[in-house]
Amino acid sequence: MSLRITEVARAAGVNKETLRYYERRGLLDEPERSPGGHRLYDDGTVQVLRVIKAAQRLGFTLDEVADLLELGRCGRTPDSGLQARARTKLVEVESRIEDLQTIRTNLLAALAAGCDDLHQCATTDCCPLPFTEIATRRTEA
Repeated sequence: MSLRITEVARAAGVNKETLRYYERRGLLDEPERSPGGHRLYDDGTVQVLRVIKAAQRLGFTLDEVADLLELGRCGRTPDSGLQARARTKLVEVESRIEDLQTIRTNLLAALAAGCDDLHQCATTDCCPLPFTEIATRRTEA
């Protein structure tokens, strides 16, 4: 069954430009063309697009998604590639969660202290925000 770009985009929940971009990036095979030059996709394209979007929601970048798709195409066991990369991604996510929890704690402290002027707050001893610690941690990371 051949689907046109609008049908594929709608079925996968993406826009047409996303489809074209994924083709340029090599995430999708180049589709066949109709005699009039229109792209014609098979049903499998919708599934690939859903896989790409799901992987992105899991935090994988498009480059990482491309690598995972390539592993699957090469006949390697997809689980071995996905398992290793999922473990690495989980470490990254847990680190981001830790950072977000620190941010949350600091924002709650600023709200509780009634901080209203960032510059004034930073120059007083009663400011709960650890400006030096935050700046140092970001430059070390």
